[in-house]
Amino acid sequence: MAGYFLVDILEVTAPAKMAEYRKRINAIVEKFGGKYLVAGGQAEVVEGSWRPTFPVIIQFASLEQAHRWYDSEDYRELKAMRLAATRGNAVFLPGL
Repeated sequence: MAGYFLVDILEVTAPAKMAEYRKRINAIVEKFGGKYLVAGGQAEVVEGSWRPTFPVIIQFASLEQAHRWYDSEDYRELKAMRLAATRGNAVFLPGL
């Protein structure tokens, strides 16, 4: 069953760091079998009060694989870069 990583970037505090992150992240996501389903764009809120700013959804073959990517040595430096360069929220979601 697929697993998903959802992050909503609320604010970019260090644009140069995020530019470097964006240049390097695709190769690491692909290495772990990840596939981008959403990368920003206009969100149409139809219920509730959540107002996504820059949502990103990455699909993996399983939730376990999503965790392998997130906790990997390969992603460690870039994760630290993203966390230092942005303010946001992130969750893992299991697929059906």
